[in-house]
Amino acid sequence: MVVFETWSKRQKRLRGETNDVYQYDTIPLNLRKQFIHITNDAIGTYEQHLQRRDVAEIYETIVELLRREYGVFGLGEMLSGRTYRSVYEEAVSFALDVGSTEYFLDIIELMFRSIDAIIREKDFYLGRPSNKAAADDAIAELNIRFKEAGVGYQYVEGQIIRVDSELIHQEAVKPALTLLNTKEYAGAHEEFINAYEHYKAGKNKEALNDCLKAFESTMKAICDKRQWTYKPTDTAKTLIDICLAKGLIPSFWQQQFTSLRSLLESSIPTGRNKLSGHGQGATPQTVPDYLTAYMLHMTASTLVFLTTAEKELP
Repeated sequence: MVVFETWSKRQKRLRGETNDVYQYDTIPLNLRKQFIHITNDAIGTYEQHLQRRDVAEIYETIVELLRREYGVFGLGEMLSGRTYRSVYEEAVSFALDVGSTEYFLDIIELMFRSIDAIIREKDFYLGRPSNKAAADDAIAELNIRFKEAGVGYQYVEGQIIRVDSELIHQEAVKPALTLLNTKEYAGAHEEFINAYEHYKAGKNKEALNDCLKAFESTMKAICDKRQWTYKPTDTAKTLIDICLAKGLIPSFWQQQFTSLRSLLESSIPTGRNKLSGHGQGATPQTVPDYLTAYMLHMTASTLVFLTTAEKELP
């Protein structure tokens, strides 16, 4: 992974010019170019895509998928009718020049899914010590470059997700996605990802609904795993009672966790019920972004606690 601590980086940090506040609407050109450097290293350059069919197939698959999704015959139609000699040039030009941040994130997510799944498993280059290491390095560098540029996105578990707080992301969101990425928690994992997708799309009410679904699904999965009896129709409050009664929270901590129980019962379910789960009446209700972000982080922290606590049970 080529991330070098240059003199200019150190000086910017000393002057307090580092990007501590994320923005989400603009992808700087230098970040786009860094993205191309990373994918060239991990997947292949223009010359390598001409020489190797397996490399060309990755670029062809990504470009064809985007053409179909956008309803165009070539991605150049979205860039003033440009034409290209190859799918490699089409993909690179689109990533460098497309004005929409959402479209940029579309191609970056597809590229890194390919790196994460295909490059990780396949021997593309003779002499490369480890394809797994190459994939890990590419993903790690992408996330570092996002952070350096002050652009609030990260690639985690096959998805580009929005990051609102670096501390909360590292301590809650990323661990939650990792812990849920198992067969037992597949439903909760999908619902939590959906909550983030809704949030990115500005669908805050839908995001709160999926927070609750992920919360309930996690508790149901724990009950299934531990063979604890519950009804499929049980709500969050009932599921919380079961988890407490079964000692998911250690007995010697239960008094200290009285406030946690109140938090679990009120913040996630009540936030959803009051703002998105029922009819909104004559005046449409707006769920602000800051509240949705808070609920997402609250959900993430709670899911990390529940899944980690379950692992500690005898």
